[in-house]
Amino acid sequence: MDLAEMRETYGLGELLESQVAADPVVQFQTWLEQARAVGLAEPNAMVLATADTDGRPSARTVLLKRVDERGFVFFTNQQSRKADDLAANPRCALVFPWHAMERQVRIEGTVSKLPGDEVDEYFASRPRESQLGAWASQQSQLVESREELDLQYASYERQWPEGTEISTPYFWGGYLVAPEAFEFWQGRTGRLHDRLAYRRTSSSSWELLRLQP
Repeated sequence: MDLAEMRETYGLGELLESQVAADPVVQFQTWLEQARAVGLAEPNAMVLATADTDGRPSARTVLLKRVDERGFVFFTNQQSRKADDLAANPRCALVFPWHAMERQVRIEGTVSKLPGDEVDEYFASRPRESQLGAWASQQSQLVESREELDLQYASYERQWPEGTEISTPYFWGGYLVAPEAFEFWQGRTGRLHDRLAYRRTSSSSWELLRLQP
């Protein structure tokens, strides 16, 4: 396999200043809906990048569960590595890699925990298997085998038989990413890609800028 020869020619679209919304959250929602409409697999999947107190970066894919004027919401185990990073350094970056559309969106912002009532409301909406999985997994911790993990899951199945309400784990919660910067990227021919960036100028205003590719 010659990686140096692996390349794609981009040309599905363009991204001009006249085509985008003044509010980057509105622009993001437009692109997200377009990604969903064309049948992109898990268009709400996003790479979450964090860093610990020593500046060591870490990245993983999580699922966006809500976006509104406040920002971007995801849920996770709060004893995981990502949670440890965010507790020490409440800043992060998000990337939505919509390769099939020759697009990506980058977001940078600050992170805060969601209140318990919002967490409980979302947890109650999850499929039963996902609820049990949240209890069974001590995320990011070592486990001896797959069998041990399955045994942990089975113990919670017995604790909460089918038809019983499963409570929210005390170690599970949600995060809100309040955006401070956006970049919308559209592939173009000759690697002269379109990159439009939004920078916050006030609590309700954004400046639109073009970046060189």
